Amino acid sequence: MSAPAAPVGIVMLCHTALRRAAQVARFWLAAGCPVVMHIDRAVAEAEVQALKADLGPQPLLRFSERHRCAWGSWHLITATQDAATLLLHEFPQVGHVLLTSGSCLPIRPAQDLIAHLSKHPETDFIESVAIDHATWIMGGLSEERFTLYFPFDWRRQRWVFDRFVDLQRKLGVRRKIPAPLRPHMGSQWWCLTRATLQAILSDPARATYERFFRQNWIPDESYFQTLARLHGREIESRSLTLVKFDRHGRPNLFYDDHLQLLRRSDCFLARKIWPEAERLYAFFLSAQPAKLEPVAADPAKIDRYFELAEKQRLDGRAGLYMQSRYPRETSASSKSAGPYSVFTGFENVFENFEFWLGQVTGTRAHGHLFAPEKVQFHRGAKVWHGAISDSAAIRDYNPRMFLTNLLWATRPERQCFLHGPGDVMDGPLGWFMATDTNAQISVIRGAWMLGLSQRSQPEQELISLAGQLHRQEQDWIAQLSSRWVLARIRIFSLAEMIEEPRKHLLDALGDTASEAALKAHGLPPVMDATQLEGFMTKLRNQGLPAQVLKDCQLPAR
Repeated sequence: MSAPAAPVGIVMLCHTALRRAAQVARFWLAAGCPVVMHIDRAVAEAEVQALKADLGPQPLLRFSERHRCAWGSWHLITATQDAATLLLHEFPQVGHVLLTSGSCLPIRPAQDLIAHLSKHPETDFIESVAIDHATWIMGGLSEERFTLYFPFDWRRQRWVFDRFVDLQRKLGVRRKIPAPLRPHMGSQWWCLTRATLQAILSDPARATYERFFRQNWIPDESYFQTLARLHGREIESRSLTLVKFDRHGRPNLFYDDHLQLLRRSDCFLARKIWPEAERLYAFFLSAQPAKLEPVAADPAKIDRYFELAEKQRLDGRAGLYMQSRYPRETSASSKSAGPYSVFTGFENVFENFEFWLGQVTGTRAHGHLFAPEKVQFHRGAKVWHGAISDSAAIRDYNPRMFLTNLLWATRPERQCFLHGPGDVMDGPLGWFMATDTNAQISVIRGAWMLGLSQRSQPEQELISLAGQLHRQEQDWIAQLSSRWVLARIRIFSLAEMIEEPRKHLLDALGDTASEAALKAHGLPPVMDATQLEGFMTKLRNQGLPAQVLKDCQLPAR
């Protein structure tokens, strides 16, 4: 007959959300696990009494002496020592002691943990990494936390803390590490054997070690982690509690929508749990997990999930701009939410180009979204997805954000629109599109002249307008020709497009139109350009510079 499972005792360090701590305590007590709760002295006495009344008389429950435990302070070690000492004294049958916080939640049945520890009666489960290899430290000190002095609170006295560290570095201060200690670091949430914990608490040099660690920065990440290496027989350097940190070293919160993710963890607890995560507490503290088919542990998937979340937190979601998350200019992610196509001059060369474009691409192609009078949405719509108005005044308040909002609101549908001389072409908008990896921009240089030749205006007005359109086009092309451009750019001359319309039009479309659609709809008719040469001659004779007309020349007949 096999030996009974070695019981595990639970130490809970609680300072907030006491109703949740009470739920978790009842979970352990129901499984026959002794519990010692430490309630932070900062908690009002009335709340403590309410907690005790809620739990009621429990033969396996004890409360240890209360300490005020600021973040990273030595008092966290004192509270743990007192609670662990009480647990070992009151419950001699305990084989392992598990240190948890009030915001830790068991994510596997208690019997699973008891069975696991009974198979490893002499193993200490504590993340304990030598400082030479503690590359996981985020935004903090490594070896210096053991060799400098830290009398100031990092959170409440940050400026003094930093200046005192700088001064010690300048003076070459280096504290001596007591022999035979070799500093290690790791998660403060561990599970130690009775033998190891008893040896740490009764070590003859305990007073010496404590004097040393009291001066360390964040000693709860190093005290037990170092002494376990001195006294432990067999150490498995990992925590049984799942904790995920962001790039600043702060623990991520788990919410209700993380339930299935937590089921894939190979740990027995998770921290930190949002106090209002009703679904998590209701599920994991019930008998339901034991009744369901076990889910294969996949810690790598959890790692990937949080790596993606951290990247998203750092870079934002591509194309999403809002008050609480404005992407960095240097972000590697795309500036917009999805691919889009911009066509300059095509409507002047091809009849009904906008309609034809929608047919062959299967999209709702827009007209000139940045026309001066109003936004030319597909089929003249006054409001587009995302409650985006066709008002030019609203759009021109921030043209760049108008475009990003449009692309975000219409994802994943590809947006195609016309843009060119005569539109609102402010510098930031053009540069935004030119440096956006999602943009595909095709330009027919000089096509605006063909459109101008169809107008019936006084020649002096046409000359003035031609000069304006030419300058706008030159600025646009200069942006598209920069070596910093990331968009897919195609620039054609008017002569090239009219001479070989099929070849260059297909090149401009890229992979946005299928062969079947092109075969079904054919090519759009080319505009009549027979009057263009005479029109340009007239303008040149009226004083229009030849440089303006250079890109508008048609192929020789």
